[in-house]
Amino acid sequence: MVRTGSIFSQLLRFISQTEFNRIVKEHQAEKAAKGFRSWTQLVAMLFCQLSGAESLREIITGLQTCLGKLKHLGVSISPARSTLAYANSHRPEAVFKDLLWTTISRLRSCGELGPGRHKFRFKNKLMSLDSTTISLCLNLFPWAKFRQRKGAVKAHVLLNHDDYLPSYVHVTDGKKADVKVAHMLNLPAGSIVAMDRAYNDFGLFQKWHEAGVFFVTRMKENTLFTISERHEPPEKGFILLDARIELTGSAAAEVTCPLRLVTVWDVENNRFIDLLTNHTGLAATTISAIYKERWQIELFFKALKQNLKIKTFVGTSENALLIQIWTALLAMVLLRWCQHQSKSGWCFSLTATMLRLNLFVYRSLRDWLDDPLQWNTDPPDFTQLSLPIPGIGQPIVAQGGTSP
Repeated sequence: MVRTGSIFSQLLRFISQTEFNRIVKEHQAEKAAKGFRSWTQLVAMLFCQLSGAESLREIITGLQTCLGKLKHLGVSISPARSTLAYANSHRPEAVFKDLLWTTISRLRSCGELGPGRHKFRFKNKLMSLDSTTISLCLNLFPWAKFRQRKGAVKAHVLLNHDDYLPSYVHVTDGKKADVKVAHMLNLPAGSIVAMDRAYNDFGLFQKWHEAGVFFVTRMKENTLFTISERHEPPEKGFILLDARIELTGSAAAEVTCPLRLVTVWDVENNRFIDLLTNHTGLAATTISAIYKERWQIELFFKALKQNLKIKTFVGTSENALLIQIWTALLAMVLLRWCQHQSKSGWCFSLTATMLRLNLFVYRSLRDWLDDPLQWNTDPPDFTQLSLPIPGIGQPIVAQGGTSP
């Protein structure tokens, strides 16, 4: 006898309906709604992400074919295409954005997303900052003009290296400069931010230093400076220079914080990398390893684009696009949870693929994560219950008399 809901329904239990209903009420998302609930919209968009559906037709048809199993998802009937399209265009995307951060915060507080610490010995919180461009067809998305014949939006992400999930996401038009978004961040004191040279802004560096934030970035080639103090690099390794520097030229007036230059030889790409930081207490090899760890945000973007639906969209309005991005990130949180809890050792892409093939399988999610390839060889229990039927093994007693 099946004693569990589908794997999809068990995943949805990690999204609190109480929290979701509170968020819906705060944003008045269901004001004047006639029957179509925001929860049904959320289930449909998560199904789009986890199943790999390419269009509204595939979402609706996919849910309709599983009609007998929708009650386990909290959905009574599959919505119509026009109903879902209208909801994606008009219901506020902030509902799904707030749900994403509420879910991440709750799972992080319970230690469900990872070990809660990075591989370095220092206790500072390590984060990476970068952006990824999502190309769009300008004819279908005229509001997202990027170039003369090309549309695009940017997703600016601050990645937490404790669990490799975002702590901040901001979606802008494709023309928005990365460094302008960096000025909007309010980072905790003592944290270390690794980033590429697109974020070189000495005014930003001075602002972060005054707030107690450390940075590790790649220095631009045209930066003017003088070396004020040299430190002996380690004998073994690829550190070529470890020195205190002072800026010259117009940038010198913007920065009063100590600046440190660490030059590393990149063996794989056969080049020098000049790293700039305001942290003077860490070893040069650690500074180099921190910048190398920045590659995790590139892997995050790669996993997001290859396994979830943020390159093709089921709606053309800005609101619909944002809803699809927030639900993609929410689906990624659920997939990261599965990968962290699983004992199979599968990579993220394989976990996403196997989950897509087993969304409506009726099996315990914990058992599936522990041993996805387990085959139940136990025969079903066909124990016959004994029923006292008169005339079969029992004497028949006539009413008001005795048996013959």
